[in-house]
Amino acid sequence: MKYDRTAVLAAGFAALTLLSACGGGEQAPPAAPAPAPAESAAPAAESSAPPAESGTPAGSAEAVAPGTELKVGERAVLSYKYGTDKTGTIAVTVNAIELGSNADLASFGDKAKGMIPVYIRSTVENVGGTDLAYSSVRLRAVGPDGRGTGVIITGDTPQCESESADKDFTKAGAKYETCELQAVREGGEIGGATFSDSEEYKDKPVIWKK
Repeated sequence: MKYDRTAVLAAGFAALTLLSACGGGEQAPPAAPAPAPAESAAPAAESSAPPAESGTPAGSAEAVAPGTELKVGERAVLSYKYGTDKTGTIAVTVNAIELGSNADLASFGDKAKGMIPVYIRSTVENVGGTDLAYSSVRLRAVGPDGRGTGVIITGDTPQCESESADKDFTKAGAKYETCELQAVREGGEIGGATFSDSEEYKDKPVIWKK
């Protein structure tokens, strides 16, 4: 019987050891802070947002769509090409569209008989900052129906002198003012002025209406 009791005691000791081992497992909760890495991951995700925002260009200008209609005095940002090697983005503001008198065209002689001069006064600005030195912009007068006046005239008058960009028209913000001489038949009306010199505006000019 002594042997049996020893076996029982041994079994009891094994059970106690097992319970002790289980009891040690119940102290595992202190490991719960393990999820902390997930919390630290959140700030990392938030810190990644600013770079995306900083990638947005500030103060960028988008050219108006072909066929855009504006009023005299409004500014239009335009894609622009001059000659074969100068391209960029400009802004044109048509400041006024004025009718002169036939007497203003005296220097044109008989060719100007029956014509009334039209003066399109505008401000041209270099928006893209590319080299557009010595470039120029042409605007056309149109009737109320948006079509040409049927009169072709080139040159200047004392009342309207055409200007081109100077050598410093190479930086964003550079500006110059100019006047475009156009004409209409006596008794005709002017509906506005158009820009169509760039390829994308050729079929659908941008128009400033009076």
